[in-house]
Amino acid sequence: MDSSQRLTYDTAILFWRVITQIFFREITPRGGSNIPRDGPVIFVGAPHNNQFLDLILNVQVYQETGRHVQFLMAAHSMKRRWIGFFARLMACIPVTRAQDEAKPGKGRISLSPDDPFVVVGHGTQFLKDLKPRMHIMLPKSLNAATAEVAEVISDTRVRLKKEFEERFDSVTEYKVLPVVDQSDMYHHVYKCLQSGGSIGIFPEGGSHDRTDLLPLKAGVSIMALGAMADDPGVKVKIVPVGLNYFHAHKFRSRAVVEFGTPLDVPEKYVEMFKQGGAQKREAVTKFLDLIYDGLKTVTVRAPDYETLMLIQAVRRLYQPPGQHLTLDQVVDLNRKLLVAYGKYKEKPRVQALQNDVLKYNSLLRNLGLRDHQVPRAQKSGWRTLGLLLYRIVLLLFWTILALPGTVLSSPILVIAKIISRKKAKEALAASTVKIAGRDVLATWKVLIALGLTPVLFLFYSIVATVMVTRANAPFKWKVLTPFATLVGLPIMNYASLKFGEAGMDVVKSLPPLIVALIPGQNRSLEKLRAMRANLAERVADLVDDLGPEVIDDFDESRIITPRTRSYGDLSSIAGLRQRKTDGAADDEGNYTDSVSKHLSI
Repeated sequence: MDSSQRLTYDTAILFWRVITQIFFREITPRGGSNIPRDGPVIFVGAPHNNQFLDLILNVQVYQETGRHVQFLMAAHSMKRRWIGFFARLMACIPVTRAQDEAKPGKGRISLSPDDPFVVVGHGTQFLKDLKPRMHIMLPKSLNAATAEVAEVISDTRVRLKKEFEERFDSVTEYKVLPVVDQSDMYHHVYKCLQSGGSIGIFPEGGSHDRTDLLPLKAGVSIMALGAMADDPGVKVKIVPVGLNYFHAHKFRSRAVVEFGTPLDVPEKYVEMFKQGGAQKREAVTKFLDLIYDGLKTVTVRAPDYETLMLIQAVRRLYQPPGQHLTLDQVVDLNRKLLVAYGKYKEKPRVQALQNDVLKYNSLLRNLGLRDHQVPRAQKSGWRTLGLLLYRIVLLLFWTILALPGTVLSSPILVIAKIISRKKAKEALAASTVKIAGRDVLATWKVLIALGLTPVLFLFYSIVATVMVTRANAPFKWKVLTPFATLVGLPIMNYASLKFGEAGMDVVKSLPPLIVALIPGQNRSLEKLRAMRANLAERVADLVDDLGPEVIDDFDESRIITPRTRSYGDLSSIAGLRQRKTDGAADDEGNYTDSVSKHLSI
């Protein structure tokens, strides 16, 4: 980058930092010391769960080191007006993807019953529409499987290089994927790396909302190996970056950005890459496996949503009441528990504990409680009633303070919610990997807010000016009103945001008080507390027994020590750092601030 580009990037990253700090309640960096301060670096981010907001990776790298990261971005995304505008400000490199250029094929196709490598056309014109190295893509109902064309035999017969991963017996529609020339993109990447710059990439390809990583695309491996093969003096490092969110698509959620240990590119793979052919493909594949292993150390990967919920429940049981882990410690503990569960889930002892944890969660839902509220849930009495009334009054107080900004910004909130849900449905319909399209919600909420907020504030300033004019106010007030409105509204909205958060913290503390006042619920609360105590002890025993088999330095690296694991023991936890906000984790991975901590049950 030249000086003007660097200035533009600095301005854009400052703006993006403000936006992300408004959207997220907290972004916690971890492992910032792992970021190389100089030399060529490729930052590999995953999972790609929050579409364009995943570019918080840029912000964290800039804050830690001042480095400028040029991210690769789909060319069709950069063609969008506002996304493309900001992407160019941050020097993103466009990548043309074959699937974005796909066109419906003429006629229909089926597989030859005699040879799975031969595609038979029905009303097709393969000689005109297809060429070797192009790809044929099946419809979404067949997982959009693709296969490369090796030879066009006739208008109705094509031989594939490899057979489709998804077998099909009937005649079906198809799409044609062109051969994409990526030489210009690789030229920009090599130039950046050879000048000691930084490249960012999400190697899964498109964004998704799954709990596990998608298979990685080979591009990141080719970039590193190609840059070093092209210039022997270049020593590229790969930094795996885990993007771990707590409710990624929700406003004022939290995130942990974890930087892993930098990976060196093995010289033997560079030499294999130079040889081309099968050796080159093998080098790309093997180095991609190393990158995947690096990402596994910084991401929380679960095979499905149910398993992730189970692990989070076990983590909460393993954490003693009253002791509050930081966000990055929560992520680390979740990851370690997932590794252990994947290894020992077939053991009878683990399965028995799993069944009992699920029963405990079911009882929690029936009572409308969260796990962190159980240890201190009180028996009903005048004190409980008084505390409930006090908190309701406090909630009204915070609500009144938050009301002006909430009312004024409500058009933005409503429109953003409606449009983002519509965009999520569209994204889901066009994707084969998304589950509910939640990965695009946050991006669209931010984009809509960015577009509507200036318009709405300008409208309010005009209305205020008209009202002052009709009231025959002094001339200076007529002049100052629009400026005061445009300055005051953002401040009022931010204040309302903070007041609203305090109110929500109070709301979260009400359920156990209400439950305690319901006649006959005391017995259920006692049962729940006893069940939690029993599960907490069993989880702690299981972790102590199996932990050393999963983690070599288990005793040295553990977050929670045996001495503090007891349900009733609220002494210290080894390695904990006191959060500046005195925050406390609840059962969903959210945190209450210092206000609700002092009000907690």
